[in-house]
Amino acid sequence: MLRTFDIVLIVVMTAAATVTYTIKHQAENKLEEVRKLEAGIKLEEDTIDLLRADWALLTQPNRLEKLVTVYQQDLQLAPTASTQLARPEELPMLKADLPPPQDVLEVMGLAKSKSKKPAAKTDNIETGSVAR
Repeated sequence: MLRTFDIVLIVVMTAAATVTYTIKHQAENKLEEVRKLEAGIKLEEDTIDLLRADWALLTQPNRLEKLVTVYQQDLQLAPTASTQLARPEELPMLKADLPPPQDVLEVMGLAKSKSKKPAAKTDNIETGSVAR
């Protein structure tokens, strides 16, 4: 019986060692994967920082002013007139704010009688961006 028990213990010990080694190997693989991901993230963050610095350099007002003076003949830039800017009340209504069409109201049974049609409304919005 002693030999059988010894053989069972050796088999159990070998199985435990195999399971332990497999778990250790999987953990090392996951750790290596995490390190690769962290390196990729660091590279992306460095790239973003570099692009932000490049953007800040390219959009410096005095640099842009120099470019405008150099390429004035080609670009023919002019200052924006105050009439080209729109006020919020001049913007069109959102689709969500539009009233439903009359035929939809009739199908739903919410429409008033057909003989009473509302008068057409006209917008009195004036914009300076359109020459009249």
